[in-house]
Amino acid sequence: MDDGAETGRAAMTLPGFTVRHLGREGQPLVIIDDFAPDPDALRAAAAAARFGPAHHHYPGIRAPLPASYMPSQQSIIRTALRDIFGHQGEADVIDASFSIVTTPPAELTISQRLPHCDAFAVERIALLHYLAPESGEGTAFYRHRSTGFETIDAARTPIYFDQLDAELRYRGVPPATYIAGDTNLFEQTMLVEARYNRALLYRSYLLHSGAIAPESPLSPDPSTGRLTITGFLSAG
Repeated sequence: MDDGAETGRAAMTLPGFTVRHLGREGQPLVIIDDFAPDPDALRAAAAAARFGPAHHHYPGIRAPLPASYMPSQQSIIRTALRDIFGHQGEADVIDASFSIVTTPPAELTISQRLPHCDAFAVERIALLHYLAPESGEGTAFYRHRSTGFETIDAARTPIYFDQLDAELRYRGVPPATYIAGDTNLFEQTMLVEARYNRALLYRSYLLHSGAIAPESPLSPDPSTGRLTITGFLSAG
């Protein structure tokens, strides 16, 4: 693990948010505390929402957001995209929803036991907003040991997946657990603690995973489960 993995390197603070740079590639991560003006209202909306199975390998369930959510957060998101990620103008919302991790470790697919990327383009930005008051679980970022990759863009995709497939064939698949800390294939570069009403913004091509504790109840109830909002943006 890198020195300073808990805090990242070259951290700086701007009004409203903190910026850290991850691992050797130095990709920015924006941490925004007190993100939403009324997080309790969001929890109430989640309690009234209808959840269903998630798609795209997410290990849990999802539900639609209130229509006002993204517009109300647009100003601070726009500031972060401009000042930290170098993107000008508005960001298009590709997808955003309430999300709760519910899949028991024994039922995880192989890909769900590994770090992942949400997209492979530099203009794609992920938003993660923690809404579980009691949860200390957060999000971890990783480096693939044999390639050294911390991000997977279109050019790196065939190299990374060919190498990973070979490693899984010859070393065996990882155990049926959520990844936690360093493994023989991946090195954790940073762990961000979940805090109530904290949000993260980072490029979607960063290798990352939810930090799910072995003792997590994985409840589907929005009032007791690992409730988050996950969003995916395209910033030109």
